[in-house]
Amino acid sequence: MVSVIPVKEKKLMDVKLGELPSWILMQDFTPKGPFGAFQRSYYRYYKYVKVKKRGIPGVSMVLAAYVVFNYLPCYKGLKHEQIQK
Repeated sequence: MVSVIPVKEKKLMDVKLGELPSWILMQDFTPKGPFGAFQRSYYRYYKYVKVKKRGIPGVSMVLAAYVVFNYLPCYKGLKHEQIQK
């Protein structure tokens, strides 16, 4: 039996491609909405990593991962430019 879940209550990974525009429009774009999303992701991160002491090391680890993942798509182009010199 299939349960019917309203589009607003679905997670992004559960939304079908046709439902995506209506799902985006139903999200909370007030300052409270993005702040709540950031807070949920923050607590999920610390629950997953099981950090006993919160502080700069955890934040710097996330920042380092962000830098590495944003550098990877540029690596091929940068490598090509370096070979030409």
